[in-house]
Formats: sequence, structure tokens, C-alpha cells
Amino acid sequence: QVQLVESGGGLVQAGGSLRLSCEASGRTFNRVDMAWFRQFPGKEREFVAGISRTDITYYADSVKGRFTISSDNAKTAVYLQMNSLKPEDTALYYCAMARFIRESVSPRNSVKYDYWGQGTQVTVSS
Repeated sequence: QVQLVESGGGLVQAGGSLRLSCEASGRTFNRVDMAWFRQFPGKEREFVAGISRTDITYYADSVKGRFTISSDNAKTAVYLQMNSLKPEDTALYYCAMARFIRESVSPRNSVKYDYWGQGTQVTVSS
């Protein structure tokens, strides 16, 4: 079993930065797809950024140019550097990890991922 633990969330003013971290423990796997999603109150979870097992990165249009996803070489941790934060970025952020390779599933689709963290709150004040 894999456990994912996010950290780094908090309260920041608009224009500020935060760096989210997600550490995997337990049974981990090499060369996996990982991602960050976020959820607004009363809304479905939405894709933010993803990094494939071959280090290809993907971003939602709303965060492109402001957020950067990265991972460690062992693929046991994934990070999200968030710059130029806006109040509309306020959400609960989740990291996700895939155990199985699902080539036909977009990295933007939550069904691609098998493990999820508990979430870390990001609040951006105006």
C-alpha cells in the first residue's frame, strides 16, 4: 500500500508563492505518473499539473506559466511550485500517483491515478 502525504499549503497574499510537497511512503514504484489536482468547495476535483513517468509535464491552462511540477528521480515525491498566486487558486490541493500504466487515459483524468493524498489547503487573500 502507498501513502501520500502533502505539505506546504497555507495562507498567502495574492502575488505570493507557495511550494507544495507530496511524499510517498510504503510500497513505491519506479517510473510512475504523478499529478496535482485541486478542489473548490462544492465542485469536482480538477486537474492542475501532471508529470509522466518519462518526465513530460502537463498543466491546466489556468496555471500555465505560474505553476511548475517536478519530482525526484526515484519518483517518491512530487512538488508543485506555485508563483503569482491569485485568490481564485484558493482550494484544497491533492497529489496523486498512478500504479498502473494507462496509456489511453489522459494525465488530466483522475481515473489515471490509483493513490491520493489527504489534501493540503491553499488560501490566497486579495
